[in-house]
Amino acid sequence: MTRSASARISADLPDESVPCMLAGMYSGALAATALAYAVLHHLGLLPSGLGSAPDGTRWADWLDLAVPWLVLAPAAVTLWAARASVRRWVIFGAGVVAYTSGHGIHLAANSIGNENPGRTAHLWDEVVGHYVWFVGVAFVLAALALTMVGRPRPHAVGYVLAAGAGLTWASNAVGGGTLLFSLVVAIAATVFGWVRRRELGVVLLVGYLPAAVVLGVELALHAASQS
Repeated sequence: MTRSASARISADLPDESVPCMLAGMYSGALAATALAYAVLHHLGLLPSGLGSAPDGTRWADWLDLAVPWLVLAPAAVTLWAARASVRRWVIFGAGVVAYTSGHGIHLAANSIGNENPGRTAHLWDEVVGHYVWFVGVAFVLAALALTMVGRPRPHAVGYVLAAGAGLTWASNAVGGGTLLFSLVVAIAATVFGWVRRRELGVVLLVGYLPAAVVLGVELALHAASQS
């Protein structure tokens, strides 16, 4: 075989470094998504919203504008690195629309409510905004979960990030008044994690089983207080 022919055959063979590179990118992007979600979905804990900003707003309101970009961008990279199917991209796209819409509604109504509290601001902030936003989170979670099928279990850090993401889902539900809806999602994620417990999907079991317990207890306490 001539050298030129051998070179042509080598060029036609797949580069084994590409799957390894994508696997590394997938893991990093998924971890970044979980970390961004766990941290940025607690901006409301910043003391006094970091103080007053122009036109009656708070500085935390302005920081909140970056949340969709910082959470959804690494999530999109995760799907890209996973070579996600069209179906998974459609689910993710629906999640992006709901996430950004709900977050925007919540941010605007919350900022207005801080300055001029009222029933209308409360409705759009605490009810409509939260539900639409968290539906978006659920869709994004579903798209990411489907990319985990067949992948190996994570390292120890992955379990820590999973626990953080699950508890963030629970704390957001308690603070946002979406207990029943969020409990249903947490149970669904737990079941998926159990079915895929020998794969990467086990992170959903680790993250959302504690979340389901917390939400179940909160829902029971809420029901008892109403009786």
